[in-house]
Amino acid sequence: MTEIRPVKDATPVKTLPDAQTVTEVTHWTDRLFSFRVTRPASLRFRSGEFVMIGLLKDDGKPLLRAYSIASPSWDDELEFYSIKVQDGPLTSRLQHIQPGDQIILRPKPVGTLVHDALLPGNRLWLFSTGTGIAPFASLIRDPQTYEDYDKVILTHTCRDVAELEYGRKLVENVRNDELLRELIGDGLDKLVYYPTTTREESPKMGRITALLSDGTLFKDLGVDDFGAENDRAMVCGSMGLNTDIKVILEGFGLREGANSEPAEYVVEKAFVG
Repeated sequence: MTEIRPVKDATPVKTLPDAQTVTEVTHWTDRLFSFRVTRPASLRFRSGEFVMIGLLKDDGKPLLRAYSIASPSWDDELEFYSIKVQDGPLTSRLQHIQPGDQIILRPKPVGTLVHDALLPGNRLWLFSTGTGIAPFASLIRDPQTYEDYDKVILTHTCRDVAELEYGRKLVENVRNDELLRELIGDGLDKLVYYPTTTREESPKMGRITALLSDGTLFKDLGVDDFGAENDRAMVCGSMGLNTDIKVILEGFGLREGANSEPAEYVVEKAFVG
């Protein structure tokens, strides 16, 4: 069951280096949670980028990991989406944060999952697994995404149905947002959501790599002209997913891009531990 803890006091004294205050925590499953924190007044970032966040260790030294910013660049706060690793150096502690607590946030955003790293195109494919949906949570809430592309397809693959809830709620909120609704259109077909599971029974099962390779994804969405001329893609998930989808996309003629040399697809290489 989703549990949301509202903010109690958002103005405690900041004692950590680069401290930001937790304003909300949502536990989606026993393995997944999201949280929102205050945003440094000077922080500027592009939707899809990540920052280093963390906590102090017992020895007083910071323990930091890369986390994609799940909120869009216009948001007054910063949102993050995380897995819970019970013996993980950081997430074993981070999962217990509550509103009013502080985290360390290094305000130096970077990343490749940004519009600047892609050449102009007609369709934008966002391939994600697990918490890899986080940067795309930022991008599908950014008006520029719909100004740049005729159609945006978000795929999200998880083991169980409950693990899709963050993405389902996210897409629902985007479609109900007055400003974004104007960009997406009343038909709501400019943003396509394609969730799949690999273990628990659901309306659509299978790894996205398999559904992409055998053409099921294209058949389901009525796409018969996937290629470098029309399509752009962003990929964020496990190392295995990233590697496999790169091979598939390059088989269709897409080339990997970067901030310095935009092309047809990009892959995020930073991982949360």
